[in-house]
Amino acid sequence: MFKFDHVGITTTEKKENEFYYEPNKVWITDSETHPFHIEWLRYEPDSPVTEMIRKNPHIGYCVDSLKDVNLEGLELILGPMIIDEHKIVAFYKYMDGSIIELMENH
Repeated sequence: MFKFDHVGITTTEKKENEFYYEPNKVWITDSETHPFHIEWLRYEPDSPVTEMIRKNPHIGYCVDSLKDVNLEGLELILGPMIIDEHKIVAFYKYMDGSIIELMENH
């Protein structure tokens, strides 16, 4: 079961209250504080994140378990990775080219 969480959009502008995620060299805002659940991402020039993710928006969904998700039509392009002690995320490309982020909270 997928539960909508946010829309992720790349920006080059600094945003208020962004935090730095060192492994991916990216500044991220908390989508829960945005009235329309927008997550802004500002990548460092040497970020290891693929251009496909950096240059395109993504839709984030919460799932109960990444292991139990039906991944038919999805191709893993980043992760899974532990963002903090409570969240594991993975990015996928859907067969139509859209980018989906799945997040497991525990």
